[in-house]
Amino acid sequence: MISFRNFALRRGERLLLSNVDLALHAGYRVGVIGRNGAGKSSLFAALMGEVEPDKGDIDLPGKARIASVAQETPHLPDPAIDFVLSGDAAVHAAIQMEANAFANEDWEAVAEAHQKLEEVNGYDGTARAGRLLHGLGFPAEVHEKAVADFSGGWRVRLNVARALMTPSDLLLLDEPTNHLDLDAVVWLEEWLRRYDGTLLVISHDREFLDNVTTHILHLHDGTAKLYVGNYTAFERQRAEHLRQQQIAHEKEQAERAHLQSFIDRFKAKASKARQAQSRMKRLAKLAGTEAIRVERGVSIQLPAPLRLPNSLLSLRDADCGYPLQPSPSRGGLGGDGVHDLASQHHPHPGPPLEGEGVKILRSVGFGLEAGDRIGLLGVNGAGKSTLVKTLVGELSPMSGERVAHPDLRIGYFAQHTVESLVAGTSPIDHLKELAPNTATQEFRNFLGGWQFPGDRAFEVIDNFSGGEKARLALALLAWNKPNLLLLDEPTNHLDLEMREALAEALSDFDGAIVMVSHDRHLIGLVCDAYWRVHDGIVEPFDGDLDDYAAWLRSRPGSDNPKTPVPNKAPKVAPPAPVVVAPNKPKLNPHKLQKAEERVARLETKLAECTAQLNDPAVYADAAKVADLGRMQLQLRAELETAEADLLALYD
Repeated sequence: MISFRNFALRRGERLLLSNVDLALHAGYRVGVIGRNGAGKSSLFAALMGEVEPDKGDIDLPGKARIASVAQETPHLPDPAIDFVLSGDAAVHAAIQMEANAFANEDWEAVAEAHQKLEEVNGYDGTARAGRLLHGLGFPAEVHEKAVADFSGGWRVRLNVARALMTPSDLLLLDEPTNHLDLDAVVWLEEWLRRYDGTLLVISHDREFLDNVTTHILHLHDGTAKLYVGNYTAFERQRAEHLRQQQIAHEKEQAERAHLQSFIDRFKAKASKARQAQSRMKRLAKLAGTEAIRVERGVSIQLPAPLRLPNSLLSLRDADCGYPLQPSPSRGGLGGDGVHDLASQHHPHPGPPLEGEGVKILRSVGFGLEAGDRIGLLGVNGAGKSTLVKTLVGELSPMSGERVAHPDLRIGYFAQHTVESLVAGTSPIDHLKELAPNTATQEFRNFLGGWQFPGDRAFEVIDNFSGGEKARLALALLAWNKPNLLLLDEPTNHLDLEMREALAEALSDFDGAIVMVSHDRHLIGLVCDAYWRVHDGIVEPFDGDLDDYAAWLRSRPGSDNPKTPVPNKAPKVAPPAPVVVAPNKPKLNPHKLQKAEERVARLETKLAECTAQLNDPAVYADAAKVADLGRMQLQLRAELETAEADLLALYD
C-alpha cells in the first residue's frame, strides 16, 4: 500500500499540492489527471524519491520495486532488444554470463549460468523482450538495430518497452501513448490490464484511461482526490459532487439571509433581543461552504473556410513514396519513422533504379469532398504519413496524379509542426510572419480565442509547455481559414480539456478532414469514415474503431491469449459490383418477433445496468462497480449481436 499523510509539494515558490491524505492499495490501476501544471509529474518525482515533500510523508512498502519510463535515451550502440532486456537486470546479467561462458568455452561457468537463469526465470527473457518490442510496433528485422540509430519518437517507445520489462511492484507511466499508433495503444492496454502490480499512469487519452484504470486521482487547485472507477465514472461522480456542493451552498446562503433578516429586524427590540443574539451566534457558526467556481471550459473555434468547393482534392492511381536521396550519415528510423520502417515492411524488389526512389504506397485512389471526415488506420510505418504528405503536396506522386481544386486551401498539422515554432519569438511574432499588414489588435483578439489572452500573446514561447506550443501551432493553422485539414497526431501534449475543445471545433468545421491519431475519443467523435493503410495499399475500412480494436486483439501474434476472438471481424469494403439481386426468401414472422423481443429485453437490461452505474452511492462498493462494469460490457456485446441478427432478418 502507498500512503500519503498530510503530504504537500512545492515547485519553487508555487504550492502544487497540500493536505493530501489518501491510500493506494496493491493492484490499483490509477489514472492521474489534472490540468497542465497541476503537479502530476512532480508527484511521480516524489514517488521515485527525486524530490522531497515540502511537508508530510509518502509511505512505500520497504522492498517495493519501482519502474518508470526514462525521459532520455543515451546514444547507445547496443541492439534494441538488449537495451529492452537490460530492464530486467538479473535476467540480462545471467544471459550475459552464459554468453561469456560459451565464448570462453568454460563449461563450469556455463552450468553456473544455466543455474542462475533457472533461478531468475530467465530462459524466456529474450522472447519476452521481443514480444514487448513487437507489441510496441518494432518489426523483427529492427530488433538488432543499434539504439542510437532510432529517432526520438522510437527511442521513447524503447524506453516504454524497457520499463515494462523491469520487474516491478509499482509502475509509473507518464503519457505512455504519446508516440504510439492506435495498434500499439490497444496492445499496451491489454498488457497493462494483465499487470499485477500497482500502476499510476498520467494520460490525457480518456479512452485509454477508461480501458485501463480502476481508480482516478484528480489533482485540482492544490488538492488530490481519489475516485473509484475509470474516467467516465470519475466524470459522473465529480458532476454529482459538484451538484451536491452547489445545493449545500445555496441552502446555506438562504439560511444566512433568513438569519440576517431576523437580526436586522429585531436586534433593537428588547423583547426579541435574546432571540436575535441566538441567531447571531448561529450565523457565526455556519460552516461557510464555498460556492462552486465554474471552471472555465476551454473553447476554440475554427474560422469558416473562405471558399468551399465541393470537390477539393484527389489522388488518381498514384504511387506514393520518396525520391532517391544521398544516404544520411546515420541510418535508422528518421523523422517520424515512416520512410525507413515502411521500406522494411515493404522491401523494394531488387536494388532501386536511378531516379526511382522508394515506393511506399501503390495505385492509391483517394478523393476528398467538402464535409468528408476520414480517419486513417494502420501501424506506424505503414505509410499513413506518406499518404498525408502526398495529399499536402510535400511529396509528389511517383506515378499517377494529384488533382487539386484551384481554391483548395490546406491546413496541415504534422508531427514535427510544434518543433518548427521559432524559439525566442512570441505568438504575435508568428502571426505577423503570416500576415504582416494585419493590425496587432486583430492578432490579440484571435489569440485570445485560443487561450492566449492579454500579455500572453507577447510572451516568448521558449517557456511554453508542450501543450501550449501545440495549441499555438493549431492556431496558426486556423488563421489561414483552410477548407481541408490534414492532421497527423494533433493531440500529443494537449490536455483533456483542450482535446475536448478541439473535438468540438472539428465537429463544427465545414471543410474536409483527414486525421491520423491514436486518441480514439477524438477520432471517434470527429471522423465518420475510416481508411486502412497496410501492405502498400490504401482502402476503405468497413467498421468503426471498436471493430478495429477488436480485430487487433484477435489477430494471431497479438500477445493476448485471454481476449476472445470477436464475433464480427472487420471487413475491407471492396468496390461494389453491379449484380442482379436474386429472389429474396420470405420473411419468417415468428423469427422476426423473437429477434425483436431479444433486442428489447437486452436494451432493458442494459438500461437498468447503466442506471445503477449512474447512481453515485454504488461506488462505495468497488466489487459491485467492477461486476456492473463487466455486465455492461457483456450486455453491450450481446445487444450488438442481437441487433445484427435482427438487421439480417430485415435484409
